[in-house]
Amino acid sequence: GVPRVPTHEKNCFLPMGCVAGAGGGRVSANARVRRCAGWSLLLAAMLGGCARPSPPPGTDQVQVWTTTADHRLALAPSRVGFDAGDAVDGATTGAALIEIDASARHQQMVGFGVSITDASAWLIRQKMSPAQREALLRELFGRDDDGIGFDFARLTIGASDFSRHHYSLDDPPEGQPDPALRHFSLDVNRGDLIPVARQALAINPELWIMASPWSAPAWMKDSGHLITGRLSPDHYDAFARYLLRYVEAMAGEGISIRALTVQNEPDFESKDYPGMRLNAPARARFIGDHLGPLLARQAPQVQLFDWDHNWDKLEEPLAVLADPVAARYVDAVAWHCYAGQPVAQSQVRRAHPDVDVYMTECSGGDWEPVRSGGLTLQVERLIVETTRNWARGVLFWNLALDENSGPHAGGCGNCRGVVTIDSKTGEVSRTDDYYALAHASRFVRRGAWRVASSEALAGVANVAFVNHDDSRVLVVSNADPQPRAIRVREGGRSFRHLLPGGSVVTFRWHPAGR
Repeated sequence: GVPRVPTHEKNCFLPMGCVAGAGGGRVSANARVRRCAGWSLLLAAMLGGCARPSPPPGTDQVQVWTTTADHRLALAPSRVGFDAGDAVDGATTGAALIEIDASARHQQMVGFGVSITDASAWLIRQKMSPAQREALLRELFGRDDDGIGFDFARLTIGASDFSRHHYSLDDPPEGQPDPALRHFSLDVNRGDLIPVARQALAINPELWIMASPWSAPAWMKDSGHLITGRLSPDHYDAFARYLLRYVEAMAGEGISIRALTVQNEPDFESKDYPGMRLNAPARARFIGDHLGPLLARQAPQVQLFDWDHNWDKLEEPLAVLADPVAARYVDAVAWHCYAGQPVAQSQVRRAHPDVDVYMTECSGGDWEPVRSGGLTLQVERLIVETTRNWARGVLFWNLALDENSGPHAGGCGNCRGVVTIDSKTGEVSRTDDYYALAHASRFVRRGAWRVASSEALAGVANVAFVNHDDSRVLVVSNADPQPRAIRVREGGRSFRHLLPGGSVVTFRWHPAGR
């Protein structure tokens, strides 16, 4: 497994390693303890943190966790007092003010998490030892001292580009039509995907799982292939029953599917991996006349999300929601990050305030602006801006990829996972995506309310939440390479802090008297 320093040791527990390098790789427990003493000097100077013994947190203290863009600090803990400044108080005299209004509540959170793709599940099952596998999944889905508490996950219905081969769940011999779904089977997922999903659920029984198809079975499409093509109207009913069969079959495996999207990225057809165009009029007919009524009768617990594509074409979900028959079955609009801006989420929600919002896919990788923006860009765009624009849940793409950005069958050759698994040793390194998610998922609990906070300052973005235990959580990113001083105020109390240059900081505190 991945060694950890106990939380009580040296009052300097850095869950992902006091001195993790840019890749966030493994560091032995003894090495962490030795090096933590040196890093504590930096933390004392920069963050007022773990160099000194600290009492259990009370209402007069704010807990602080910091990750820098170079991962020298990785979820590094410290504390600051209210109205007493900190070790760099002199530098915070002119601090920028972030006001919190916990009484102004917006959406209630489902959670943050990842997609358990075929590639991710295969790496976890085939390239890790049982001990490594258990340690990683507990770290990702657990809520103990080392866990970052993913509450939300996505599965693919059939193959995506991050599968080792292309398939659907109903591939009859010679591609013959199978409207009775006699050849439907989950067998292709029994070796890797289903066991990993079950193990994640065993760690977090409240894990909220949604699922998306990349394509209908080839025999349902006008192309006759998984790659490209459109769903044939003659098979709308069969495709609806196929999706219901998936929900029922997964329930039989102990995996409850809480939501479905009709089609992943329905406005895009790849030339080398499964996909299917399904424009707004087609989706409205399919939802209104077929899938919506079927789910309402036989699986009313399953929510239905429309769109599942980019921010740049808000007219697509708006058209489906303008259809009075389809709209009655649509619970939410799902969004991807690859084009457009998060404000599209608010624009659609403004027109349909009874329809929820989810961010269901975004991948880190080796392209601009992700490469140059790094950790702070990921947090500002995907944690802060998506939730400030009403997202109840935020999903990044692959849970894990290997050192070669795979395995994959077509599609993205330079994507990265939330973690990287060495295909030879099973060892884990943690990417910017991991830390971006962890700064929210570890602290914001299921059912937390997103609450009002000041708009973004130049280079400094923030979002605030209130958990059921009344704890406040504030996530702040500083894209400026220079340190930035902030002052956070709620009611009659405030605290000050110096954000390191190029960093993400999470603050947690309780209101006075709690």
